[in-house]
Amino acid sequence: MNKTKLFLVPAFLLLTVASALAGEPVVWEMSSRTELLKGEARGVSITDTGVVTLAPNMTQLFNTEQAYVWASAVDSAGNIYLGTGHDGKLFRVTSDGKGVLLYKAGELDVTALAVAGDGSIFAATSPDGKVYRVTSDGRADVYFDPPDKYIWSLAILKDGSLAIGTGDNGKVYRVRGAGAKPEASLLINTNQTHVMSLAVTSRGDLIAGTDPSGLVLRISPEGKAFALYDAALREIHALAPAADGSVYALALGESAATSKTATAGATTSDAAAVTAAVAATVSADESGVVQVAPQPQAARSRNDLTNARSAVFHILPDGSSDVLWSSTTVTGFAVLAAPGGVIIGTSDKGRIYRVTDDGRDTLLLQSTEGQISALVAKGTDVFAASSNQGKLFRFGESTVREGSYESPVRDAKLVASWGRIWWRGTGTVEFQTRSGNSDRPDMTWSDWSAAYSDANGSQISSPKARFIQWRAMLRAGATARPILEDVNLAYLARNVAPEVLAISILPPGVALQPQIQIQIDPNIESSGLDPSLFGVIAQAPPRRLYQRGARALQWQAEDRNSDALEYAVYYRSLNETNFRLLKDHLRETFFTVDGASLADGRYVFRVAASDGPDNPPSLALSGERISEPVDIDNTPPTIRAVGQPQINRDSVRVNFEVEDITGRIKRADVSVDGTTWKEIFPDDGIADSSKERYSLDLNISGAGEHTVSLRAFDNSNNVGNISVTFRR
Repeated sequence: MNKTKLFLVPAFLLLTVASALAGEPVVWEMSSRTELLKGEARGVSITDTGVVTLAPNMTQLFNTEQAYVWASAVDSAGNIYLGTGHDGKLFRVTSDGKGVLLYKAGELDVTALAVAGDGSIFAATSPDGKVYRVTSDGRADVYFDPPDKYIWSLAILKDGSLAIGTGDNGKVYRVRGAGAKPEASLLINTNQTHVMSLAVTSRGDLIAGTDPSGLVLRISPEGKAFALYDAALREIHALAPAADGSVYALALGESAATSKTATAGATTSDAAAVTAAVAATVSADESGVVQVAPQPQAARSRNDLTNARSAVFHILPDGSSDVLWSSTTVTGFAVLAAPGGVIIGTSDKGRIYRVTDDGRDTLLLQSTEGQISALVAKGTDVFAASSNQGKLFRFGESTVREGSYESPVRDAKLVASWGRIWWRGTGTVEFQTRSGNSDRPDMTWSDWSAAYSDANGSQISSPKARFIQWRAMLRAGATARPILEDVNLAYLARNVAPEVLAISILPPGVALQPQIQIQIDPNIESSGLDPSLFGVIAQAPPRRLYQRGARALQWQAEDRNSDALEYAVYYRSLNETNFRLLKDHLRETFFTVDGASLADGRYVFRVAASDGPDNPPSLALSGERISEPVDIDNTPPTIRAVGQPQINRDSVRVNFEVEDITGRIKRADVSVDGTTWKEIFPDDGIADSSKERYSLDLNISGAGEHTVSLRAFDNSNNVGNISVTFRR
């Protein structure tokens, strides 16, 4: 194939693939953040502009060996508390990573936690659960026992009382002491199914998030609710108050909400199973390897909540609000206020995003687990709890010394020869590649190659294969900070012969004629650019017109290399062995055969496709297909009158015999004295053979000379006719 040099496409175009004309090398370019997020980030961050840098240093503090961590809290001493499922365990983890089981509840899940003023822990359980007060030595007492099926959220109010959000009746309780009666502690019935989240602002306001109407409510000490925000999404899953009195609200759409209506009516075991299934499904659905990047699409505004799985709203102290972040693919499960914005924990490969108040989001880091389900902070340290598996991680302001990024797998569609890999960046950055013929890297793939360190380009040493993947390693230097801006990898798929998929023959007499096509600026192709970069070029289909004896061929062909094709059409009769050329160097996928130039008989046609226009002669390949037999019939039917017309008063009987030596008779018409032609049927009732007899009884009025005309058509639309004149 053509191995001429490819004009390099600037990185700022943010194209996944630098478009190449057929037969030329393909350059797989990754510089857009959208494409980079499809890979695996291990110790690296990806900014909103698609720059890869070293990530914050995240370390694992503790493994609960439970499937899920539903809630976390931190006390003044820096101890982290984790509520887990589905064994109903409460863990305490010290800042140095030493964890102990503090309490084991009788219910399946510890769904909410809050730290009391005296350092004890309030732990809410579900389903059919209670609120326990657990002391530092692990002793637990039932603090509050409401009749509600679920307890979703807890918050400590300014006066030290405990706010409790429940489901499936959507109530908020304010409990001032142990053993309080539910009816005396009811603060408000929200008329929602669930109160999923509670928070207290720096001003002491109690904020509640609901399901299924997605309301953010400010609840007064008297139990009066004021709607701060009515989200377009179903569930306000988490709330994060900021130091300035504003509130960040994480909302989930219908497809991602964890508190389905069906869950509320399920049995105890069913409810836990549904909750777990939602988390597991979300995590699994979003962890697949994307093999082929889609074409660039129109940018989506974060304010567009159509089909959004999750979103974060910023509700300001003056009551105004902004959509800070939204996604149709990523499901957020935890939110934490941070200086100038928020940190979001997601089920997108257990990733954590940093979003500023002006909407700029950075993939901060990626964990080893499927989902980040809870976030708390102590000073500059952030503690992230994961689910499936339930672990606790810590990260802060320091960054790792070394990180790596693995690209998504690239499908070359065919076995390819790999060219060079080159990139743009600063600091110590090295690359490796591996290749294989299965769509996911496994034991059948090659090992990672030796490192490539020349940013200007190195020849890829991985073996020829259909799929390839690259890995970038970033290392911190003494002073330089490694930065990776874009990566380019060139390859050339092996040439594959074109294939003629099908040949169709149009009815006799239908000819095809090319129409005027939109002209392509010749400067585009001569510059080395692909014309498709300038928009879709509509090709007008051929025009159909009548041509006596014409037999038109249309065919479909494909070339897996997307090479330009040219065609040749051959023919032979069924009793011959050698094909004869009719026309070559065709670019259209149709050709009209002049049947008058061929003798009557049955023929087959061969269409050969060649990728020669985009390949040197030594590498050009071809494919062909032979049509089904086609009848060529230029001879009209013969008609003769049988006997003399038999006149009987006002009628006449005329007999005709029609015969076609090549085809068959398909219809006949009669006209008396030049009147309109009328179709007639043969004596046997069906015109379907090479010889038919027509016995006609016609009404004749008036004396004098009369003429009866008959015309007959064969299956190739040839027409024969005869006229019989008589006197009455």
